[in-house]
Amino acid sequence: MKKWLRFELIIVLFAVLISLFESCKEQTAPEVEELAINTKVVNTETSVSKNPLSQEFKKYWYAGNAEITSYKLEQARYGEVREGTSVLIYVTEPFLPEIQVKADRSNSDNIPVLKLNATKNYLTGIYPYSIMSSTFYPVYDNQHAIKTSLSIQEWCGHVYSQLNNREKFEFTSHSYFEGEADKNLTLDKAFLENEIWTKIRINPENLPIGEIQIVPSLEFFRVKHQEIQALNAIASLETSNGTSTYTVDYGDGIRKVSINFTSAFPYTIESWSEEFKSGYGSNSKLMTSKGIKLKSLKTPYWRQNSNKDSFLRDSLGI
Repeated sequence: MKKWLRFELIIVLFAVLISLFESCKEQTAPEVEELAINTKVVNTETSVSKNPLSQEFKKYWYAGNAEITSYKLEQARYGEVREGTSVLIYVTEPFLPEIQVKADRSNSDNIPVLKLNATKNYLTGIYPYSIMSSTFYPVYDNQHAIKTSLSIQEWCGHVYSQLNNREKFEFTSHSYFEGEADKNLTLDKAFLENEIWTKIRINPENLPIGEIQIVPSLEFFRVKHQEIQALNAIASLETSNGTSTYTVDYGDGIRKVSINFTSAFPYTIESWSEEFKSGYGSNSKLMTSKGIKLKSLKTPYWRQNSNKDSFLRDSLGI
């Protein structure tokens, strides 16, 4: 009899535990769902109609390769010109529009983007600078870049900046400098200098021309230690002998950027120049940084990570 009562008690306790467990599930599920809804941010630009992709574009950019191009770099920094190297890596990939990162799997909500990872490496005296910017631009050329980011490493420390395209531009930055430590702010939407480099590769005829408002490159704000903002500028596009030049002039010696590219598809970046004041205070002067194409390679670099693949760097002259 005692055994039977003990068995019944176990059954009752088990039922109570199951009930409590189910009750917890019913309470937490709506909370999780509500949290997901509340944190979901919709990009208002996603409803813009898509521009059709040409067969030429699909054949070039969807062949399973990245385009890697090396450049001889002449970089103005601290009032002097430094020699170094720069590499532009273009590749298409699927992008998640809400959390704004590369998608791991196929999904109808994914946005196909042309990604540009741009690197610069040079020395300032005894210590090195390593700079990388990433821009994710929709291949349909129908909205601003979904995200652009920047990291800079040198012996004093490192900094990171990121701009996300949501209802407004959302900007985040982290720095080892006291006055720039951690910042979060929003900006009204405008053209982005960072997105120009991908926009050229898709459809240079759609580049903004004339008087425009544009946010200079994230790198510019970081090395100048200035607050990010959109500035007034004059943009122009000129073509001669198979080469086109797109120029953004911010005026008053602030900054002038010229990008030279082939006028015919795939609109390869051949060189660029950046004019701005380098140095501090009375020692600052207008200087020019340049990038001149060395070599180019189309290859799936992410698969070429063995020691035996190192020879491919010779193909890029780096």
